[in-house]
Amino acid sequence: MFNFFKKKNKGLEVDAVVDGTVMPITDVNDDVFSTKMLGDGFAIKPNDTQIYAPVAGTISTLFPTKHAIGIKTDEGLEILIHLGLDTVELKGAPFTVDVKQGDKVEQGQPLATMDFKQITDKGYDDS
Repeated sequence: MFNFFKKKNKGLEVDAVVDGTVMPITDVNDDVFSTKMLGDGFAIKPNDTQIYAPVAGTISTLFPTKHAIGIKTDEGLEILIHLGLDTVELKGAPFTVDVKQGDKVEQGQPLATMDFKQITDKGYDDS
């Protein structure tokens, strides 16, 4: 009738991981992302080197090559932060990661830095 005690879906606010220009995921120059094989999302052409947590949660995945960081929220949502395109080939060189798998993080907390020059000098896309 009134649904006073019904659980309400409050949604989840997701911040940008880096300062830059937001692009539709379909505009990314990589079929894995542009066809949404890994799910929906967006890309950012970065203007800054500092990468931040877009949500609060737990670091669920941290690739040895430092190019991707996963965060699982308390609500169970999985967020993948992928740094650049095909940057796995750089074996972690342009990235400094400040967290480890299992760490609890707060929204807006610094997670990593990326060196654009190393990425673009090797011919990779930094978005």
